[in-house]
Amino acid sequence: MERKIISVASLMGMVAIILGAFGAHALKKLLSVEELVTFETGVKYQMYHALFLLFLGFNSILDVKTKNIVFRLVIFGVIFFSGSIYLLATKTITGINFKPIGIITPIGGALLIAAWGVLFWNILKKKG
Repeated sequence: MERKIISVASLMGMVAIILGAFGAHALKKLLSVEELVTFETGVKYQMYHALFLLFLGFNSILDVKTKNIVFRLVIFGVIFFSGSIYLLATKTITGINFKPIGIITPIGGALLIAAWGVLFWNILKKKG
């Protein structure tokens, strides 16, 4: 399980860096300042959670079941949160109105909050 988590964390971090560079260079000329800031928010949260998964993968306090729950919450949270932000921020260049999927952004945020909550709760209940 740890190898899977660390591999996904590495990939997620790499993609965040690629998207951040893409936003800073290629999209800078195509998006408004507001859209670029929105796009960068998606990148930041993706990177924060890549680092979170690295911590999770190297953590020896948590059991496999808890790691799996947190892992899944983070994966779906990042896809929903950051993914929807990327789509919403780039609607002027894609020409596609992604506004109807905007509802999944807060769902993704709730999943990310839940991942941190599960971590917190499981650390608290550990003895020693």
